[in-house]
Amino acid sequence: MANNHLTSESKQLATWYFTFAAIIFGAQLLFGLVAAIQYVMPAFLFELVDFSIARIIHINALVVWMVFAMFGSVYWLLPDETGIETVGIKIGKLLFWVFAAAIVVVVLVYLLVQVGPADETTIWFITEGREYIEAPRWADFGIVVVALGFVGNLFLTGMKGKQTGIVTVLMADMIAFAGLYLAGMFFTDNISVDQYWWWWVIHLWVEATWEVFVGAIAAYGLITMIGAHRKTVEMWLWIEVSMLFGSGILGLGHHYFWIGTPEYWWEIGALFSALEPLPLVAMFIHVLYDWGKTQGSQDAKGEQLSVINNKPAFTWFVLNAFGNFLGAGIWGFFHTLPQVNLYTHGTQFTSAHGHLAFFGAYATILIGMFYLGVQGSNGIKVMKNTKLSIWATSMITGGVVGMTVALTIAGYVQVLVSRAQMGATWAAYFDGQSGLWFVQAMDWRLIMGVVTFLGFVLLATDLLRTGKSAVHER
Repeated sequence: MANNHLTSESKQLATWYFTFAAIIFGAQLLFGLVAAIQYVMPAFLFELVDFSIARIIHINALVVWMVFAMFGSVYWLLPDETGIETVGIKIGKLLFWVFAAAIVVVVLVYLLVQVGPADETTIWFITEGREYIEAPRWADFGIVVVALGFVGNLFLTGMKGKQTGIVTVLMADMIAFAGLYLAGMFFTDNISVDQYWWWWVIHLWVEATWEVFVGAIAAYGLITMIGAHRKTVEMWLWIEVSMLFGSGILGLGHHYFWIGTPEYWWEIGALFSALEPLPLVAMFIHVLYDWGKTQGSQDAKGEQLSVINNKPAFTWFVLNAFGNFLGAGIWGFFHTLPQVNLYTHGTQFTSAHGHLAFFGAYATILIGMFYLGVQGSNGIKVMKNTKLSIWATSMITGGVVGMTVALTIAGYVQVLVSRAQMGATWAAYFDGQSGLWFVQAMDWRLIMGVVTFLGFVLLATDLLRTGKSAVHER
């Protein structure tokens, strides 16, 4: 991404975050592909990269690239929303390099060391062994320091510059974002207690702070791309805040049965989990309805009011609204209902939900921000879809949906064979894994994974080519 047209250091820093995020995004898909191959061909890369290591990098790279893209998105919008340069931007740039270097070191340790001694040395220097937050303890502290520095930049800028609803929501949300991570940094030798706090990090990140963040970014993007009314998007943003902070905490209850809490958490958790995506979808529907009514209208200067000034980004933003509803809402709801989750917990149903929810709720809107970054970095007034962007969007979306369907079928087989017919024994587990439908579903998951990765290659090419062509035209 070229920076010669940037008018603010904050936006320049945002492009650094976007670029690193895109690299880690590619690594996430690559190691996901490795793990998918190992699932159907267990000898693949035997004694070089174990399945457990490929899975660790795949899952943790997912979290890391999204966090980098989130930080970049905030640095991008801050000058526009506040009207001033981000306060403490030099510290922000230093923390970026600290964060990036730490991630590189952690990944190298995963690949080169892989397994440590059975003592606390492993927890401090190799991996903590907690899914999604497997970074070693030293990296945990580093992440908190970087996050607090980022929060400091956000707050100092928000208090000094113009205050908008979007910035105010982000300020509140980022406190929770940084604070919730602390719940996963201490260790207890009681597995139920440890899992309880682990879930607070995982699910309150994704079901509260990340969802609110997405709402704020969606509000900014709709104002930027189609001139949505600020009052409309901020109204829905505040509704989302009230619902998500409440429903996110209560929605966490759909996991509690498995650590021995009272049964009333089943119904509470299932109900409120399903409510979380609704405000974001309502925001898009309301804004698009209002926007549609302006088509054909002109402003005082005679310019069209309904022009989309960044069609690739707008496409990804719209995919976010409905991908969030499908992945987090529909796929989440139908397998977390307690009466169903009794059979589906720990099967590929969970993986199907995870793939579609993370993609639909977060990846889509962050890819949209990549395109806004390319547009702003290169001073492009109106950014149109290219053949590459259309193919990339279609292949990534189609690939993820294909993986979701394949994993759903695999989960269905596990429920029928491993749980319902054979009673959830170890023998039942292996019988379920060897079933024809399950094996075929894993093959299709791999095929769709290849499609997704090729779509990413086209996406990266389109982002780079758009930036270069914009510079060349000048």
